[in-house]
Amino acid sequence: MTTQSSYQTLISAQQLQALIDAGQPLLLLDLSFDLANTEAGAQAYASGHLPGAHYMHLDRDLSAPKTGRNGRHPLPSREAFADRMASLGLHARTQVICYDAQGGMYGARAWWMLHWLGHAAVAVLDGGLQAWRDAGGALSSELPTPPHPSAFVPGTPLVDSISADALQRRLGRLRLIDARAAERFRGEVEPLDTKAGHIPGASNRAFAGNLNPQGRFKPAAELRAAFEPMIAPYAAADVVHQCGSGVTACHNLLAMAHAGLGLGTLYAGSWSEWSSDPTRPIATG
Repeated sequence: MTTQSSYQTLISAQQLQALIDAGQPLLLLDLSFDLANTEAGAQAYASGHLPGAHYMHLDRDLSAPKTGRNGRHPLPSREAFADRMASLGLHARTQVICYDAQGGMYGARAWWMLHWLGHAAVAVLDGGLQAWRDAGGALSSELPTPPHPSAFVPGTPLVDSISADALQRRLGRLRLIDARAAERFRGEVEPLDTKAGHIPGASNRAFAGNLNPQGRFKPAAELRAAFEPMIAPYAAADVVHQCGSGVTACHNLLAMAHAGLGLGTLYAGSWSEWSSDPTRPIATG
Protein backbone atom coordinates (compact mmCIF):
# COMPACT_ATOMS: atom_id res chain seq x y z
CA MET A 1 0.00 0.00 0.00
CA THR A 2 1.27 3.47 -0.83
CA THR A 3 -1.70 5.66 0.06
CA GLN A 4 -5.26 5.01 1.11
CA SER A 5 -6.32 5.15 -2.51
CA SER A 6 -3.52 3.08 -4.06
CA TYR A 7 -2.77 -0.51 -3.15
CA GLN A 8 -0.04 -2.21 -5.17
CA THR A 9 0.58 -5.63 -3.59
CA LEU A 10 -2.04 -6.92 -1.13
CA ILE A 11 -5.28 -5.55 0.28
CA SER A 12 -7.28 -6.98 3.17
CA ALA A 13 -11.01 -7.58 3.06
CA GLN A 14 -11.47 -4.79 5.63
CA GLN A 15 -9.43 -2.34 3.56
CA LEU A 16 -11.40 -3.23 0.45
CA GLN A 17 -14.68 -2.70 2.28
CA ALA A 18 -13.43 0.72 3.39
CA LEU A 19 -12.71 1.68 -0.22
CA ILE A 20 -16.17 0.53 -1.26
CA ASP A 21 -17.78 2.46 1.60
CA ALA A 22 -15.83 5.56 0.58
CA GLY A 23 -17.17 5.30 -2.96
CA GLN A 24 -13.76 4.90 -4.57
CA PRO A 25 -13.99 3.72 -8.20
CA LEU A 26 -12.77 0.13 -8.33
CA LEU A 27 -12.37 -2.61 -10.90
CA LEU A 28 -12.89 -5.98 -9.22
CA LEU A 29 -11.63 -9.07 -11.05
CA ASP A 30 -12.53 -12.64 -10.12
CA LEU A 31 -9.76 -14.97 -11.35
CA SER A 32 -10.95 -18.21 -9.77
CA PHE A 33 -9.78 -21.23 -11.76
CA ASP A 34 -9.05 -24.95 -11.61
CA LEU A 35 -6.39 -26.49 -13.84
CA ALA A 36 -8.15 -29.86 -13.69
CA ASN A 37 -11.56 -28.41 -14.64
CA THR A 38 -11.08 -25.24 -16.62
CA GLU A 39 -14.72 -24.15 -16.38
CA ALA A 40 -14.99 -24.63 -12.61
CA GLY A 41 -13.93 -21.05 -11.89
CA ALA A 42 -16.58 -19.56 -14.15
CA GLN A 43 -19.18 -21.83 -12.59
CA ALA A 44 -18.15 -20.78 -9.09
CA TYR A 45 -18.28 -17.13 -10.15
CA ALA A 46 -21.84 -17.62 -11.43
CA SER A 47 -22.81 -19.07 -8.05
CA GLY A 48 -21.42 -16.17 -6.04
CA HIS A 49 -18.80 -13.47 -6.39
CA LEU A 50 -17.93 -10.08 -4.92
CA PRO A 51 -20.65 -7.63 -6.00
CA GLY A 52 -19.63 -5.88 -9.19
CA ALA A 53 -16.72 -8.21 -9.97
CA HIS A 54 -15.98 -9.27 -13.53
CA TYR A 55 -14.78 -12.79 -14.29
CA MET A 56 -11.53 -13.34 -16.19
CA HIS A 57 -10.58 -16.81 -17.42
CA LEU A 58 -6.95 -17.93 -17.24
CA ASP A 59 -6.95 -19.59 -20.65
CA ARG A 60 -9.12 -17.10 -22.54
CA ASP A 61 -8.23 -13.75 -20.93
CA LEU A 62 -4.75 -14.13 -19.42
CA SER A 63 -3.11 -16.40 -22.01
CA ALA A 64 -2.38 -16.56 -25.72
CA PRO A 65 -3.07 -19.60 -27.91
CA LYS A 66 -0.78 -22.56 -27.31
CA THR A 67 1.49 -23.89 -30.06
CA GLY A 68 2.90 -26.89 -28.22
CA ARG A 69 6.24 -25.15 -27.83
CA ASN A 70 5.31 -21.92 -26.01
CA GLY A 71 4.07 -23.38 -22.73
CA ARG A 72 0.65 -24.11 -21.26
CA HIS A 73 -0.23 -20.48 -20.47
CA PRO A 74 1.77 -18.24 -22.82
CA LEU A 75 1.40 -14.53 -22.30
CA PRO A 76 -0.81 -12.68 -24.76
CA SER A 77 0.60 -9.56 -26.38
CA ARG A 78 0.53 -6.47 -24.21
CA GLU A 79 -1.74 -4.84 -26.78
CA ALA A 80 -4.26 -7.69 -26.70
CA PHE A 81 -4.39 -7.70 -22.91
CA ALA A 82 -4.65 -3.91 -22.81
CA ASP A 83 -7.61 -4.11 -25.18
CA ARG A 84 -9.27 -6.64 -22.88
CA MET A 85 -8.75 -4.37 -19.89
CA ALA A 86 -10.04 -1.38 -21.84
CA SER A 87 -13.21 -3.39 -22.54
CA LEU A 88 -13.68 -3.59 -18.76
CA GLY A 89 -13.38 0.18 -18.43
CA LEU A 90 -9.86 0.37 -16.97
CA HIS A 91 -8.51 3.90 -16.64
CA ALA A 92 -5.00 4.98 -15.74
CA ARG A 93 -5.94 5.78 -12.13
CA THR A 94 -8.37 2.92 -11.50
CA GLN A 95 -7.67 0.80 -8.43
CA VAL A 96 -7.87 -2.83 -9.53
CA ILE A 97 -8.53 -5.63 -7.05
CA CYS A 98 -7.79 -9.21 -8.12
CA TYR A 99 -9.01 -12.22 -6.18
CA ASP A 100 -9.65 -15.94 -6.47
CA ALA A 101 -10.53 -18.89 -4.24
CA GLN A 102 -7.15 -20.62 -4.64
CA GLY A 103 -4.83 -18.73 -2.31
CA GLY A 104 -4.11 -15.93 -4.78
CA MET A 105 -2.31 -18.02 -7.38
CA TYR A 106 -4.49 -16.79 -10.28
CA GLY A 107 -5.05 -13.34 -8.82
CA ALA A 108 -1.26 -12.95 -8.72
CA ARG A 109 -1.03 -13.72 -12.44
CA ALA A 110 -3.45 -10.88 -13.23
CA TRP A 111 -1.60 -8.65 -10.73
CA TRP A 112 1.68 -9.22 -12.58
CA MET A 113 0.10 -8.75 -16.00
CA LEU A 114 -1.43 -5.42 -15.04
CA HIS A 115 1.97 -4.23 -13.79
CA TRP A 116 3.30 -5.49 -17.13
CA LEU A 117 0.88 -3.04 -18.77
CA GLY A 118 2.34 -0.25 -16.64
CA HIS A 119 -0.63 -0.12 -14.24
CA ALA A 120 0.59 0.20 -10.65
CA ALA A 121 -2.68 0.48 -8.72
CA VAL A 122 -3.50 -3.21 -8.58
CA ALA A 123 -3.62 -5.46 -5.53
CA VAL A 124 -4.57 -9.01 -4.68
CA LEU A 125 -7.26 -9.55 -2.06
CA ASP A 126 -5.41 -11.32 0.74
CA GLY A 127 -7.23 -14.55 1.51
CA GLY A 128 -9.47 -14.15 -1.52
CA LEU A 129 -13.11 -15.06 -1.55
CA GLN A 130 -12.96 -16.81 1.84
CA ALA A 131 -11.43 -13.79 3.55
CA TRP A 132 -14.18 -11.60 2.12
CA ARG A 133 -16.83 -13.95 3.48
CA ASP A 134 -15.07 -14.25 6.84
CA ALA A 135 -15.17 -10.45 7.13
CA GLY A 136 -18.91 -10.45 6.57
CA GLY A 137 -18.75 -9.46 2.91
CA ALA A 138 -21.74 -10.26 0.75
CA LEU A 139 -21.66 -12.31 -2.43
CA SER A 140 -23.77 -11.81 -5.54
CA SER A 141 -24.77 -14.03 -8.44
CA GLU A 142 -25.76 -11.03 -10.58
CA LEU A 143 -23.60 -10.10 -13.53
CA PRO A 144 -22.18 -6.57 -13.27
CA THR A 145 -23.47 -3.86 -15.54
CA PRO A 146 -21.42 -3.89 -18.74
CA PRO A 147 -18.87 -1.09 -18.38
CA HIS A 148 -18.23 1.66 -20.86
CA PRO A 149 -15.02 0.73 -22.70
CA SER A 150 -12.13 3.05 -21.94
CA ALA A 151 -9.27 4.37 -24.03
CA PHE A 152 -6.71 2.58 -21.87
CA VAL A 153 -3.35 2.02 -23.56
CA PRO A 154 -0.38 0.18 -22.05
CA GLY A 155 2.40 2.22 -20.50
CA THR A 156 6.00 1.42 -19.70
CA PRO A 157 6.15 -2.04 -18.06
CA LEU A 158 6.70 -1.95 -14.31
CA VAL A 159 7.94 -5.55 -14.27
CA ASP A 160 10.50 -7.50 -16.30
CA SER A 161 10.22 -10.76 -18.22
CA ILE A 162 12.76 -13.00 -19.91
CA SER A 163 12.57 -15.39 -22.85
CA ALA A 164 13.69 -19.01 -22.81
CA ASP A 165 16.66 -18.29 -25.07
CA ALA A 166 17.81 -15.33 -22.96
CA LEU A 167 17.43 -17.40 -19.80
CA GLN A 168 19.46 -20.26 -21.24
CA ARG A 169 22.27 -17.89 -22.19
CA ARG A 170 22.36 -16.53 -18.62
CA LEU A 171 22.12 -19.78 -16.66
CA GLY A 172 24.63 -19.67 -13.82
CA ARG A 173 24.69 -15.87 -13.81
CA LEU A 174 21.30 -15.22 -12.24
CA ARG A 175 19.16 -16.58 -9.42
CA LEU A 176 16.37 -18.81 -10.72
CA ILE A 177 13.50 -19.70 -8.35
CA ASP A 178 10.97 -22.43 -9.18
CA ALA A 179 7.56 -22.06 -7.50
CA ARG A 180 6.36 -25.64 -8.08
CA ALA A 181 5.85 -28.22 -5.33
CA ALA A 182 9.07 -29.90 -4.21
CA GLU A 183 8.26 -33.33 -5.69
CA ARG A 184 7.64 -31.80 -9.12
CA PHE A 185 10.81 -29.73 -8.86
CA ARG A 186 12.85 -32.85 -8.05
CA GLY A 187 11.29 -34.70 -10.98
CA GLU A 188 9.64 -37.39 -8.87
CA VAL A 189 6.20 -36.68 -10.36
CA GLU A 190 4.95 -34.61 -13.29
CA PRO A 191 1.15 -34.41 -13.56
CA LEU A 192 0.94 -31.68 -16.20
CA ASP A 193 3.95 -31.60 -18.51
CA THR A 194 5.57 -34.25 -20.70
CA LYS A 195 8.95 -34.29 -18.95
CA ALA A 196 9.86 -34.23 -15.26
CA GLY A 197 12.62 -32.25 -13.60
CA HIS A 198 13.73 -28.63 -13.40
CA ILE A 199 15.89 -26.05 -15.12
CA PRO A 200 19.54 -26.55 -14.13
CA GLY A 201 20.67 -24.22 -11.35
CA ALA A 202 17.15 -23.43 -10.12
CA SER A 203 16.25 -23.29 -6.44
CA ASN A 204 12.87 -24.42 -5.17
CA ARG A 205 10.45 -22.15 -3.31
CA ALA A 206 6.98 -23.66 -3.51
CA PHE A 207 4.46 -20.80 -3.67
CA ALA A 208 2.35 -22.41 -0.94
CA GLY A 209 5.11 -21.43 1.50
CA ASN A 210 3.98 -17.82 1.15
CA LEU A 211 0.68 -18.56 2.91
CA ASN A 212 -0.34 -19.22 6.48
CA PRO A 213 -2.78 -22.03 7.40
CA GLN A 214 -5.71 -19.66 6.81
CA GLY A 215 -4.65 -19.15 3.21
CA ARG A 216 -3.42 -15.59 3.72
CA PHE A 217 0.01 -14.21 2.99
CA LYS A 218 2.51 -14.40 5.81
CA PRO A 219 3.70 -11.08 7.29
CA ALA A 220 6.11 -9.10 5.13
CA ALA A 221 8.97 -9.58 7.60
CA GLU A 222 8.51 -13.36 7.55
CA LEU A 223 8.46 -13.44 3.76
CA ARG A 224 11.55 -11.25 3.63
CA ALA A 225 13.40 -13.59 5.98
CA ALA A 226 12.54 -16.53 3.73
CA PHE A 227 13.49 -14.92 0.41
CA GLU A 228 16.58 -12.91 1.37
CA PRO A 229 18.89 -15.92 1.77
CA MET A 230 17.68 -17.27 -1.57
CA ILE A 231 18.32 -14.12 -3.58
CA ALA A 232 21.50 -12.75 -1.97
CA PRO A 233 23.65 -11.25 -3.39
CA TYR A 234 21.63 -10.76 -6.61
CA ALA A 235 19.80 -7.56 -7.53
CA ALA A 236 16.03 -7.92 -7.90
CA ALA A 237 16.24 -7.74 -11.71
CA ASP A 238 18.61 -10.75 -11.69
CA VAL A 239 16.16 -12.90 -9.70
CA VAL A 240 14.06 -14.87 -12.20
CA HIS A 241 10.89 -16.66 -11.14
CA GLN A 242 9.32 -19.60 -12.96
CA CYS A 243 6.96 -22.47 -12.25
CA GLY A 244 5.05 -24.88 -14.46
CA SER A 245 3.41 -22.40 -16.80
CA GLY A 246 4.07 -18.87 -15.51
CA VAL A 247 1.18 -18.68 -13.05
CA THR A 248 2.34 -19.58 -9.54
CA ALA A 249 5.69 -17.90 -10.22
CA CYS A 250 3.70 -14.66 -10.01
CA HIS A 251 2.72 -15.64 -6.46
CA ASN A 252 6.40 -15.63 -5.48
CA LEU A 253 6.88 -12.34 -7.32
CA LEU A 254 3.97 -10.85 -5.36
CA ALA A 255 5.34 -12.19 -2.08
CA MET A 256 8.75 -10.66 -2.78
CA ALA A 257 7.20 -7.33 -3.72
CA HIS A 258 5.06 -7.33 -0.57
CA ALA A 259 8.21 -8.09 1.43
CA GLY A 260 9.91 -5.01 -0.03
CA LEU A 261 12.42 -7.02 -2.08
CA GLY A 262 11.61 -5.61 -5.52
CA LEU A 263 9.62 -7.02 -8.40
CA GLY A 264 12.05 -9.53 -9.90
CA THR A 265 11.72 -11.05 -13.37
CA LEU A 266 9.23 -13.60 -14.73
CA TYR A 267 10.09 -16.43 -17.09
CA ALA A 268 6.52 -16.77 -18.34
CA GLY A 269 7.02 -19.89 -20.45
CA SER A 270 8.39 -21.71 -17.39
CA TRP A 271 8.85 -25.47 -17.22
CA SER A 272 6.10 -26.26 -19.74
CA GLU A 273 7.91 -24.26 -22.43
CA TRP A 274 11.44 -25.16 -21.36
CA SER A 275 10.78 -28.91 -21.32
CA SER A 276 9.05 -28.88 -24.71
CA ASP A 277 12.40 -28.26 -26.44
CA PRO A 278 14.55 -31.43 -26.42
CA THR A 279 17.73 -29.39 -26.86
CA ARG A 280 17.38 -27.62 -23.50
CA PRO A 281 19.11 -29.10 -20.45
CA ILE A 282 17.10 -30.70 -17.65
CA ALA A 283 18.10 -31.50 -14.05
CA THR A 284 16.50 -33.79 -11.49
CA GLY A 285 16.92 -34.37 -7.78
